[in-house]
Amino acid sequence: MNQARSTDEHIHSRDRDIVVVPPDRTILMGLIGASIGQSRSPVIHQSEAAAHGFTGVYRLIDLDVLGLTSDALPELLTAAERFGFAGLNITFPCKQAVIPHLDVLSPHAEALGAVNTVVLRDGRRTGHNTDWSGYAEAFRTEMAGVELGSVVQFGTGGAGSAVAYALLMLGVRKLSLVDTDAARAQALADQFAQRFGADRVAVAHDPRAAVAAADGIVNATPVGMAKYPGTPFPTEWLSRRHWVSEIIYFPLETELLARARALGCRTLDGSGMNVHQAAEAFRLITGLPADAARIRRFFDAAGRPA
Repeated sequence: MNQARSTDEHIHSRDRDIVVVPPDRTILMGLIGASIGQSRSPVIHQSEAAAHGFTGVYRLIDLDVLGLTSDALPELLTAAERFGFAGLNITFPCKQAVIPHLDVLSPHAEALGAVNTVVLRDGRRTGHNTDWSGYAEAFRTEMAGVELGSVVQFGTGGAGSAVAYALLMLGVRKLSLVDTDAARAQALADQFAQRFGADRVAVAHDPRAAVAAADGIVNATPVGMAKYPGTPFPTEWLSRRHWVSEIIYFPLETELLARARALGCRTLDGSGMNVHQAAEAFRLITGLPADAARIRRFFDAAGRPA
């Protein structure tokens, strides 16, 4: 498979490639990632499919369970095509690794260098990114009125690039990036500086000082997930005046959010981003308009004890 390319001919109109699924058809979908056993995606996508009157079958392709790494992506993508999958969601640690194995990228996926949705149609693999728009919509809905002067973001991987893009699109005036991989953080800062301006995005070489000067803090690392407990920075750095945002949704309340809420900070958990990105991913894969409010109900119900 050749390196993916972006093409306006293929994705110029929002709906040019959309093929509406007949009501009597079963559609196969799935999620590729590591440690995804608690994902609510199967419930969300299968329930939304049922609401449209057709059968959706959504499979978790968990690299940890299968004993695989992202090196297995070519094999997994080929298998999905052969079994008739209409599309796949892609999550950690595959959002960037999947790109060389795709044919086409949407403009936003190309700008981000990360893919979270792959549409498999007519023998072509098309990569999209609905993480950025999902985060932006959740932020607009739940964090209206917060100060966007200075924001520190921890994590610049696949999801982190989407969140940084969303924050800059939302109007953050100064975004400071922190990552344990300094080269990766610098590469993302350089990439977005070309698009948004060098005065708006840079690497924070002193994270504690950056947090002290920030209005808001975003965690876009996996630290806080069940598999990676803890916080991305010492919570003693937090103060009441900060707003704090997570993209993790299992658990829904991470240690970082719990501490921030105890201090009285305004917070945003990862559920809204997941709901809105799922709605757009469903539309891209199935060709049917998704109801975000209904998907929120499915998301909430999936998290309740049986």
